[in-house]
Amino acid sequence: MIERVGPIIDCLRVSVADRCNMRCLYCMPSVGISPLPRQEILRFEEIVALARFLRERYGLRTVRLTGGEPLLRRRIERLVEMLSDSGVEDIALTTNGQLLPEMAASLRRAGIGRINISLDSLRPDCFARLTRGGQLGRALDGIEAARAAGLRSVKLNTVVLRGMNDTEVCDLLHFAMERGLEIRFLELMAIGAAARRHRAWFVPSHEVIQQLESRFELEPLESIAGHSARMYIARNSGGQATRVGFISPETQPFCADCRRLRVTSDGHLLACLMHSSGPHLLPSLRRSGGPNYETIDRAIRASLARKPVVRERFSPQLMAAIGG
Repeated sequence: MIERVGPIIDCLRVSVADRCNMRCLYCMPSVGISPLPRQEILRFEEIVALARFLRERYGLRTVRLTGGEPLLRRRIERLVEMLSDSGVEDIALTTNGQLLPEMAASLRRAGIGRINISLDSLRPDCFARLTRGGQLGRALDGIEAARAAGLRSVKLNTVVLRGMNDTEVCDLLHFAMERGLEIRFLELMAIGAAARRHRAWFVPSHEVIQQLESRFELEPLESIAGHSARMYIARNSGGQATRVGFISPETQPFCADCRRLRVTSDGHLLACLMHSSGPHLLPSLRRSGGPNYETIDRAIRASLARKPVVRERFSPQLMAAIGG
């Protein structure tokens, strides 16, 4: 029996794929990114072993599967089943939605309870420019498939960029409200591909709120410890309402309350989204005699000790490699 020392870690975000079928401006360069060799990617049983250890030792509740694009990982539903069988209470996924029309139902059957879908624009030309390879119609179909699948939660994520989609925030909230979906507006972070253009593209959350208040009534909700989003109830003049959140890592950092760990697709443990490196867990997880949990535990403790109380300003790491 593993001695419990938590709860310290609520959520483990695992990048299950370093590849993506889009090249979003703020996430990945358009060219020059080569996928990792297959043998360097964490196997399903290694991800499950880590999640089980974190659950038993540190009180882990949630595993969120990210990428790259996690739906590019072959047999991803099998990983979800394995995580569910291991006792993980809450299994979630973040996706660009391009493959979701065909996969939403099978993901739900496997054990996914919550899905976050990226939707940065409702205009086909802007969507194509931002994503460099995405199809708006596929994303919209993916949203409808997720709604139809009977998931516990479907949320939309929008990264707001000045001069691109910053004038669409009211339309995006209206879109979410019409479908009974929660939407969160994210401030751009100075990570990887976005760092060079951060000053030109950055829109603070208070500007987004000001825009929304021109068309909607926003009622703030009580904050929840460990959650990154500031939540509101948004209401329109017709009485419709939905939840809207603002994730503001630049103007209102939430580092002091962060209870997350991240693992890259090749097994590096990151205590913070802004960290570009961390302990490499893959050798300890893939050891021939079984995982070396003593070494893994030391790496986790060292990573937790590195968790910043005040946000770090820049990371050269690609967002796609970290998993957002």
